[in-house]
Order: sequence, then structure tokens, then C-alpha cells
Amino acid sequence: MNQHAPHLLIVDDDERIRSLLHKFLIRNGFLVTSARDAAHARRLLAGLEFSLIVLDVMMPGEDGLTLTRDLRGKMSTPILLLTARGETRDRIEGLEAGADDYLAKPFEPKELLLRINAILRRVPQAQVTGPKMLTLGALRYELERGELWHGEALVRLTATEAHLMRIFAGKPGEVVSRMDLIEEMGRDKSPEARAAELKAAELKAGDASIAASGQDRAIDVQITRLRRKIEPDPREPRYLQTVRGAGYMLVPE
Repeated sequence: MNQHAPHLLIVDDDERIRSLLHKFLIRNGFLVTSARDAAHARRLLAGLEFSLIVLDVMMPGEDGLTLTRDLRGKMSTPILLLTARGETRDRIEGLEAGADDYLAKPFEPKELLLRINAILRRVPQAQVTGPKMLTLGALRYELERGELWHGEALVRLTATEAHLMRIFAGKPGEVVSRMDLIEEMGRDKSPEARAAELKAAELKAGDASIAASGQDRAIDVQITRLRRKIEPDPREPRYLQTVRGAGYMLVPE
């Protein structure tokens, strides 16, 4: 996934729709983060910058129109409203609230994609410069300084844990494979050091495939240690999730 791709925020209380849109838009080259309601969206917007917000109108609690009016007074991020009400007066109400476009449900995913691309072409300044902070429950990770904080207390990370956090924080909501983690972690070492480590592992194991398995286990151990510092319950990870058969994914709030 291109880290410079437009980053979309999907806000919908329907988990099925969120999941479908998330997968569809990732397949079409976007970075995607999802929120289950307006309150969740506000927390994400406090720490991340987005290219565009796809926002459902009919949500429990604060609805999409109310959120749109409030956001429009604070930021210029484009907003595309989704709603089951497709009458003319409803579209007018959405546009008057500050939305850039309005799409009635049910809709073809292809039409949503075309509308998103049309909005992004009109407002190129909405491209993101990257997140500033990620929220992990009571913790916050400040990307520019690479620091993890619990309130006013700095959470001490080892060099390896800090490197893992930088990797995951640069790809929130994306799966990072073990092989990618091994490669990223190895980039901080000289070619000679990497070659020596690989040779030593092969000699010790007697087989390259066993050496690779050892590297996988080493990554798993480091993930376990990092989880102890960021998860309320490391045995049931909420923020640094395992994606079976694929790798790991950081899921900030």
C-alpha cells in the first residue's frame, strides 16, 4: 500500500457496510480508517489528517448532518454523505450542512469510487501530510518524536520496540507481514551485520528455511513484549492485532 495514497475516514454504524467499504476502497488504492459513530470519528480526527470523510447520515447519537455542520466550522476536509434518504430536500439539507457530495443508499461501489475521485480532483489540497498522533486507549503515540505516553508519563520502549512502533504507526489499519517487519527491522543495520546474522542463523540451524522460521519467532517475541506495554490485556490484543496468515495490524482508536 502506498503510504502517500489518499487517506479516507469511513463513518457508519453498520459494521457490515464499514467492512465492505473498507475492503473495497483499500483494493482501489486508498488508505482507509473506519469509525463506528460520530464520537469515534471525533477521536480519530483529533489525531489523524484525512483526505476525505465518507459519512453516514442516519446514525444513533450524533447524526451525520450534525457532525458535518460542526466539522465544517473547524476544517476543510471534504465530506461525502451517505444516506438511505435520497429525496431532493434531503440532498439539499446535506449540501447546506457543508457536505461536498451526497450519495443515496443503496449505491454501486463503483459510483462511490467515482464520486470520491471527483472530489479529490477538485480539492488537491486535501491530500494528507500524515498523522500527528495515534490514540491507543489511555496511551497516545506521537509520531514526530516517536514517543509513547500514558498521560504525562513517558512509556519506556526498547530500541526494537520503538522501531516496531514507528513501522506500525506509519501504516495504521494496514496489515504488515512478518517478512516486511524483518526487512524493515534489518534496514537499520549495515549490510555486513545483516549478512553475518543470516550466516550465523544458517550455520546454527543448518537450513535456511529453519533460519527464516527463527526470524519469524523472534518477531513474534518482540510483538509480545510490545503488547505488554500498549495493551490493557496482552492476551486479547485490541490495538496490535494478529491477522491470521497475514501478519500484524495496528488499530488505533
